[in-house]
Amino acid sequence: MGCLLSHLAAKFAFFPPSPATYGIKKREDGKLTVVASPSSAPSMPVPHPDDNSLDVLVIDTKRGNKIVAFYLRNPYARLTLLYSHGNAADLGQLYDLFVQLKVNLRVNLIGYDYSGYGASTGKPSESNTYADIEAVYECLQTEYGVSQEDLILYGQSVGSGPTLHLAAKLPRLRGVVLHSAILSGLRVLCHVKFTFCFDIYKNIDKIREVKCPVLVIHGTEDDVVNWLHGDALSKMAREPYEPLWIKGGGHCNLELYPDYIRHLCSFIQEMENITTKTRLKKIRQNSSLQKRSCCANPFTSSRCCRIKLCRLKLPKCSKPKCFSCSCSCSWWPKCPMCFRPGCGTCCSKPKCPKPKCPKCSCLKCSCLESSCLECTGSCSCCCLPCLQWRWCCCGEESSSKMIKKHEKKLANGDTGRV
Repeated sequence: MGCLLSHLAAKFAFFPPSPATYGIKKREDGKLTVVASPSSAPSMPVPHPDDNSLDVLVIDTKRGNKIVAFYLRNPYARLTLLYSHGNAADLGQLYDLFVQLKVNLRVNLIGYDYSGYGASTGKPSESNTYADIEAVYECLQTEYGVSQEDLILYGQSVGSGPTLHLAAKLPRLRGVVLHSAILSGLRVLCHVKFTFCFDIYKNIDKIREVKCPVLVIHGTEDDVVNWLHGDALSKMAREPYEPLWIKGGGHCNLELYPDYIRHLCSFIQEMENITTKTRLKKIRQNSSLQKRSCCANPFTSSRCCRIKLCRLKLPKCSKPKCFSCSCSCSWWPKCPMCFRPGCGTCCSKPKCPKPKCPKCSCLKCSCLESSCLECTGSCSCCCLPCLQWRWCCCGEESSSKMIKKHEKKLANGDTGRV
């Protein structure tokens, strides 16, 4: 049921441009180039075929799709930026932005189209976007020798989902930028307090697993994703960088504000100054704090819908106490059929009430001794043989002796009556 609902949610979450704004063409030397789509705007910039700073890549994913990626080189770069774009865009629309970021931030930049976007094959879905960004990261490692220590992940809007998915798996990542990010797919539509199984892009859970500095950029007038999403993500991050709230900024125009590129440049420069030794020290500190928090809180394990569950404790069997002396060594049950007394002072045997005559129910003496016959003469029907109260306080043995004594008196002619 959860997979079906996730599939339905994906249909409403992804809106790839149709038709694509660019195409891929193979030259005679085997190099791939970008060509403009007939439906694209004439003003949209197209990469020059002889641009040696751009590599057009086709990457295979583990889910069998082929995705297109643009890799832009900067000869002065020390870090690489992996850009995951928003919902209704593709690489043809973002090429001009990539060039500006490459120059102003002085980084190498790689952007990719999700499965079903642009010239990439397949259909867009949450699981496909996870496979897409993992394939791009593997390509950076194998083809360009980029390690996670020199990598910054950038996610815009829906792109924050695959960005945090990969960031949670890379403990030595240099940094993360969240641009108009979402807490989860369902939280964009309505305010919910729990994370449901059928929700997509559960960033609210994955942000806590990111071990590197996180920069959040959000517009205060965003009418698609409320800025409270970014505020919550910044507060839940382990190492939050100073967030940027662009006053009056919407969902798709933050790049037009001067504060955007200025604040982003300062973040990149600070990430460049962080040495590997400092990063390893912070990682060790965070891991030790996480272990302490896990030991202190038994409910930190993963669970569906974030509902705390605890094991019910069975009530302990209480030991009955002696009613006379309230001693702690009193009765305890051995089996359901019998009881063994534990106190040998006052409660070794249960006390019985005064016996009654079975015929007339008159009260008799509790001593039941043969010498005490005054109390048995209150009625004509009472005789000692009828008072055979076995297992009484006198015990079975004393009752049998008393009956034998009474039978001897009867044999001698004594009736036992006064």
